[in-house]
Amino acid sequence: MVVVDDSSGAKHAMMWALTHVANRGDFLTLLHVLPPHCGGEDDGVAPSLANSLGTLCKACRPEVEIEALVIQGPKLGTVLSQVKKLEASVLVLSQTKPSTFCWLSCLVRSSGEEFVEQCISQAECLTLAVRKQSKGVGGYLVSTRWQKNFWLLA
Repeated sequence: MVVVDDSSGAKHAMMWALTHVANRGDFLTLLHVLPPHCGGEDDGVAPSLANSLGTLCKACRPEVEIEALVIQGPKLGTVLSQVKKLEASVLVLSQTKPSTFCWLSCLVRSSGEEFVEQCISQAECLTLAVRKQSKGVGGYLVSTRWQKNFWLLA
């Protein structure tokens, strides 16, 4: 399962999962969680985003079964419940780049960083947070429950 949204980081995490985790015959769920208060004008955007990402995955790896889910609810609770309900064996998340204001980021973690940490510690499956290295530097930084920010050149 990959948690997706309209960020480039989520797209990188999705592609990383396709190339590094998914194998022929595997089932990959793309989960887009909408905030509980979301609605109105953006109703068609989320399903469209999830479906277009699913189409991209299918074009890249036709041998992997793709499912796109759009669910409204609290992000952490929804992700954890879907992991359990779908019996996901691996959860892939996008990891954001730390703030350039190190002194501030040391004092306060962003909600995205906190969400990733909570998923890593609470999900009932292997959880990987992935961030593509900056331009000019290849590979990915990957975090798990056991290792933070290890560099994977691939």
